[in-house]
Amino acid sequence: MSIENIKFDEKGLVAAIVQDIATKEVLTLAYMNKESLEKSLETGETWFYSRSRQELWHKGETSGNTQKIHEIKYDCDKDALLVLVEPAGPACHNGTVSCFVESIYSSEAAPTPTLSDYQILLTLEKVIKDRELNRPEGAYTTYLFEKGVDKILKKVGEEAAEVIIAAKNRSHEELKWEASDLLYHLLVLLREQDLPFAEILNVLESRHK
Repeated sequence: MSIENIKFDEKGLVAAIVQDIATKEVLTLAYMNKESLEKSLETGETWFYSRSRQELWHKGETSGNTQKIHEIKYDCDKDALLVLVEPAGPACHNGTVSCFVESIYSSEAAPTPTLSDYQILLTLEKVIKDRELNRPEGAYTTYLFEKGVDKILKKVGEEAAEVIIAAKNRSHEELKWEASDLLYHLLVLLREQDLPFAEILNVLESRHK
């Protein structure tokens, strides 16, 4: 991508829409000038221009909630950017995953969950990774990794059987707990196999297409 292709406005700024590359959640809308865009390209992390403070700022420099850039695209008019990132924490200074949390319209006829509702899966994956690397004493996840793949596979099989039984019992209360246990143990297995959850999502997306 050439910066020279970008059409900055009269103030030397261009709108930058930041999106989570894994969940596709829109995280924030910020602005870049030529210098912050150059720094973003050089460092591989997002830099923006603060219109209120009139200075550059490195996202996460203070909070630690940096955003690793995977790709930057510009639109057909070359006057807006789409920045695909892997966030290290919440995007919003209020502590929420996304800055877009309030709704002014929602169709009650066809309610659908937002992408942020699925953030817990990615959070859980990160916690499981941390457990494998640091092995905190007394943690159940530590116990599973120390016992090895055979124990993890056994638990996946047991939880799958419990899901079947709960479904046969027509018990939503029972099923939601057993399904949660199955998802957790499946994520542990994926980590043990060094298979990122994002690759599972990619397969599902490709099948959908």
